Amino acid sequence: MSLKERASRRRGIYLLPNLFTTAALFAGFFAIVQGMNGHFEMAAEAIFIAMIFDGLDGRVARLTHTQSAFGAEYDSLSDMVSFGAAPSLVIYEWSLRGLGKLGWIAAFVYCAGAALRLARFNTQLGVADKRWFTGLPSPAAAALLSGMVWVMDASYQVPGGKIAWLVWALTVFAGLSMVSNVRFYSFKDLNLRRSVPFWAVLLILLGFVVVSIDQARVLWGFFLIYAVSGYVVSIKGWISRQQQKQANS
Repeated sequence: MSLKERASRRRGIYLLPNLFTTAALFAGFFAIVQGMNGHFEMAAEAIFIAMIFDGLDGRVARLTHTQSAFGAEYDSLSDMVSFGAAPSLVIYEWSLRGLGKLGWIAAFVYCAGAALRLARFNTQLGVADKRWFTGLPSPAAAALLSGMVWVMDASYQVPGGKIAWLVWALTVFAGLSMVSNVRFYSFKDLNLRRSVPFWAVLLILLGFVVVSIDQARVLWGFFLIYAVSGYVVSIKGWISRQQQKQANS
């Protein structure tokens, strides 16, 4: 195959990975529609489904050697809908509408944070340390908001208006965390192809069992811990550097 043919192939549009991206985009759009219709539990579940498809499209492209510039751009646009616009609109309709201007400002802070996070990620693809994300990843931020909707609406039947200020704080926190310089572990250095001990397989099976017992609370709890983990690591690193400076002085 000539260089010209290879370049043409890289610029082509491949069906399989883009089907997963389209599925993620559809799930995000579906979440918006359900949120506008007041079906908040279904909207939250749709955002989590979008996360699954978003995690598959890149892996499928790498496994089938069908990466393309078109696929990368399409994936970013899909992420903006599924993890930027959809969570901000759903959370606004569920809880923030009653706060007036402060409500839609918080929703916009989140939406703008997602856009800036995706733009920064795209510009740092070749230079960033793959083990770490700079700023909270947009799917994790979306899970923070949609997970809260899912848990409060389905598990506890708590109206969003009753906890509007808590929702406001979490929405702003998620939006600002996406554009922060706090580092979050990416899990990309985990090698799933190498052999693992038997207890690791048992832990994975136990994880599936725990999630199946109460999907909403378990998933939201995981992403809450993940969102805090970056700040904990940053604080520990800062304390360690201060102690080292004192020891050297």
